[in-house]
Amino acid sequence: MGVFTGYSSLAVALALPADGTIVACDVSDEYTSVARRYWKEAGVDNMIDLRLKPALETLRELMAERRQGTFDMAFIDADKSNYEGYYECAMELVRPGGLILIDNVLWSGRVADASNDEPDTKALRKLNQKLLADSRVSLSMLPVADGLTLALKR
Repeated sequence: MGVFTGYSSLAVALALPADGTIVACDVSDEYTSVARRYWKEAGVDNMIDLRLKPALETLRELMAERRQGTFDMAFIDADKSNYEGYYECAMELVRPGGLILIDNVLWSGRVADASNDEPDTKALRKLNQKLLADSRVSLSMLPVADGLTLALKR
């Protein structure tokens, strides 16, 4: 969820086996046009199914297609206000033993600043609390860059 200019999706696509695929969710044709150019140049464009619409719509469509438990990994790096919804959909779509990666969980330290009540900060703070109490996953948080949580689905 969240493609932007395609750096993460390109890195993952290059590591996939020949029959691997990525369902990439974004709403910006402008930014994903950069991603599409690099995917093509790297020869992985055929491995990436880009869906230009709100990610929650795409995720719900995947569940309607009965794709629950068929994904090995989900990477969440989109609009912070929908992170909790993305996480819950990912929990449905990712198989047991699969990994959900959640970017920006430290939010430049703003999540630890109790005086910060910006909507994105509050959404990330709420998700972090939810993750901590979620017995469906085993967690590890990498305090690199803006923070990356790895949630291994049990």
